[in-house]
Amino acid sequence: MNNSVNKKVVLLITTLSSFLAPFMGSSVIIGLPSIGKDFGMDVVMLSWVSLAYLLAAAVFLIPFGRIADIYGRKKIFKYGIMIDIIASILLAFSSSEVELIILRVLQGIGAAMIFGTSMAILTSVYPPGERGKALGITVAGVYLGLSLGPVIGGFLTHYFGWRGIFLSYVPLELIIIILTFWKLDGEWADARGEKLDVIGSAIYGFSLAALMYGFSSMSGVQGIWLILFSITGIAVFFWWELKVKAPILDIGLFKNNTVFTFSTLAALINYSATFAVAFFLSLYLQDIKGLSPESAGMVMMSQPIVMTVFSPIAGKISDRIEPRTVASVGMAFTTLGLLLFSFLDEDTGLGYIVVNFIIIGFGFALFSSPNTNAVMSSVEKKFYGVASATLGTMRLTGQMLSTGIATLILTIYVGNVQIAPEYYSLFLGSERTAFIVFATLCFVGIFASLARGKVR
Repeated sequence: MNNSVNKKVVLLITTLSSFLAPFMGSSVIIGLPSIGKDFGMDVVMLSWVSLAYLLAAAVFLIPFGRIADIYGRKKIFKYGIMIDIIASILLAFSSSEVELIILRVLQGIGAAMIFGTSMAILTSVYPPGERGKALGITVAGVYLGLSLGPVIGGFLTHYFGWRGIFLSYVPLELIIIILTFWKLDGEWADARGEKLDVIGSAIYGFSLAALMYGFSSMSGVQGIWLILFSITGIAVFFWWELKVKAPILDIGLFKNNTVFTFSTLAALINYSATFAVAFFLSLYLQDIKGLSPESAGMVMMSQPIVMTVFSPIAGKISDRIEPRTVASVGMAFTTLGLLLFSFLDEDTGLGYIVVNFIIIGFGFALFSSPNTNAVMSSVEKKFYGVASATLGTMRLTGQMLSTGIATLILTIYVGNVQIAPEYYSLFLGSERTAFIVFATLCFVGIFASLARGKVR
């Protein structure tokens, strides 16, 4: 297969997989009210249906990124797709909340193997001058997955029940695995022969798991102790990585690379400020406004349309204009949209909500493609897998923090109850507080984005 054809195949596969992983994370959100009713789950337990997937993906992303650099990115990518096919089928037939959450962990592990390798494969094939446009297309796939998830999830929940959401992943997963075996030539393992840092991987995984579990239960003493344990663990992890001969995460990427450090920090802040928007709006539109899952999904569709149109354009622009400029403008638009969402009440019109989704979608598009281009262009070839995985970890950790903030605020305002009419005013209060917190976070993120310096 010639190089130009292989590049197109890689772009198609990575775009489809870039859509799949976030789609699996976000499509379930619109089905949460139905899942909660079926299993009698309170609002805090319900948040773990999303959180379990995100936590597993985040814990395993950097380890699998490193494993892929050593043993082959295509190999790990293929195994990830196979795991997700199995998990998706089993999830559709889960019979209890515990089984559902355990299978979401398995699905998250598969997603880590996919997302920790796909961007690295793409960056390995496309040279710097063409990379921004290609990354823009795959980033459009990421945001399309994040935002079409609630739309398609709503349609499937309305007509087939929430189990249909999990079955919907299987056809796309099969297409990706067939294309990978049939059309994808070559293998990429730029760190072949180096050792895997198993101890560092374990410290990292336990610390991140403790952080997220502690954050979601921070209203109690146990949560505070877990957060303190995780902070200590992260400090030990950094100490170990500086000492070990073949680290799982080269701390030099952060110490000596301002662009990489602040670009990944900006990604963390951006996702921390935005992911729970869909969680709150799914509950708001269905419970407060009384919309069906399908109608709620249609209202939220304005965001992916804008993101799909502008992400490739923003990526192309970042090949010519400094990524920090384009990304920072995007963060400013997102801040505005989040602030406007803090004024929601029972009588807010759907037009106001759609306009806000458009503003946030435009901000997302301007931020993500240039930011991804900045991260992947700031490292050497042998670090592509780790850089891709680090960026993915920031995305997933941000999503977890966003869900954790939402869970904490809901716990303080509403408590461990199912959302019912008598709790609507408390829910609206929690929603307004959350959006003020998210807008403030995103505003701080503008300065992190600007501080990264120039790529070229």
